[in-house]
This record gives sequence, structure tokens and C-alpha cells, in this order.
Amino acid sequence: MHFTSESSADGVTERRFTLDGVPGVLWQPDGPPLDGRPLVLLGHGGGQHKLGPGQVDRARRCVRRHGFAALALDAPGHGERPRSAQDERFATEIGELIAAGRPISAWVARHTAALAERAVPEWVAVLDALGERGEWGDRGEGFGPVGFWGLSLGSVIGIPLAAVEPRIAVAVFGLTGHASQTEAAARVGVPVEFLLQWDDELVPREGALALFGALGSREKTLHANPGGHLDVPEIELASSERFLARHLGGRAR
Repeated sequence: MHFTSESSADGVTERRFTLDGVPGVLWQPDGPPLDGRPLVLLGHGGGQHKLGPGQVDRARRCVRRHGFAALALDAPGHGERPRSAQDERFATEIGELIAAGRPISAWVARHTAALAERAVPEWVAVLDALGERGEWGDRGEGFGPVGFWGLSLGSVIGIPLAAVEPRIAVAVFGLTGHASQTEAAARVGVPVEFLLQWDDELVPREGALALFGALGSREKTLHANPGGHLDVPEIELASSERFLARHLGGRAR
């Protein structure tokens, strides 16, 4: 893991890094980095990136309101990462489907599932690298419990990640739902808050409800609101942060 830059503003230190060609960013309170604070992994949506405005705002709230650290990676083909031929093909095909007025949910599900296969090992490698650096661990000297927050593409990646990564203790998912995700969802056992938009034009309602039902978590809560894929109410975003704080031990305010 190679840290490439560091800056600070309003009590939040932002450190950018790369690991095996994957760019990421780590936010934490100014001061000593090794103090056992919770770490929240932030997965961005499709077509977005690790430093999108909503992503940065959420990371800074995690740090300033709750005392967490936060970490984000660019998903394959997003942000600073080059697009593969498959990524370019997908963008062309989606554009053609939209222009023809045809449904795109099945195409989006297939492409994002392929991205998740590439992304999950990258997230695991980043957690491993933090542990090797002494910045995350179980000896009281690194980051403490880990949470995951991600909607849409963030959930497509986050669900199989939570299924295989024992360091994740709590998760916020939503805006996704496809039969191909149910096997991984059944292996998720941590507390989950799941966000659903009732009129989502990209994710069929029945698929999202089925995915929520498939989650293996004993503690799981469904939050459904009217509106389309991008219409998640601010009150739900705030609720999801409080949910993470309750389970990770942050200082909610």
C-alpha cells in the first residue's frame, strides 16, 4: 500500500493511496492514526467514484459526527481506473437500450455482477494491507470494528464482500435485487439496514424484496420509500449512518 498524498481540513485528514493499481482514499480525524476507532467502508454507485460529492460528504460526517475512519475505493472501470473493453461494450449497449426505450435492469445486473467479482478481492486486500501496516488489527493499536455502507453498485459489491469478510460487523445495503445475488446474501449474517425505492426504474421491486428476504442476517430492517432510483430521502441516509453508529460504537450526534 502506497500513500500518495495527505491533506487536512476542518479536523479531517484525507490520505490517498494505491494498492496493486487500485486507487483509494482514507479519511480519519486529525491526530494519531492508531487508536482502535471503527472503520466504515464506503462503496459508491454505478458511474460514480471514490471522491464523488456524496461520497466525500458521507466520509466526513463519519469522521466528524461519529469519530469513525472511512475508506473508499474506485470500483473497476470507475474514477481513476481505466475502462476495459467489456466496460466500453456495456456503456454502448446500455445507451442503445435506453435510446430504444427497452428495459435495462437485466443488463445492469449482469455487468455489475462481473464488476463485483473483480472488486471483492480488492477490498479484502486493502483490509489485509492496513493490518500489515499496523493501521487495523485486533491488538488495540489499529482500527476497530468495520462497517460497510453502499447502495446500488455499492451493494452489488458489498453483499458478496460481507459474505466472505469476517471483519465486517454491520452493513447498509439497498437499491439492488437480482436472483444472482441471493446465494451471497444468504451467507451474510451481520446486522443490515436495507433501503428500497418503491418506484425504482433500474431495480424491479420484487427483486429487491426477494433479496432482502434472502439475507441471512437475524437482525435486518427494510426501509422503503416512494420514488425512483436516485430519490432516496436524506432522512434515510441519516438513519443509515445512525444505524452504523449504534453497532460500531460511534459517538452519534
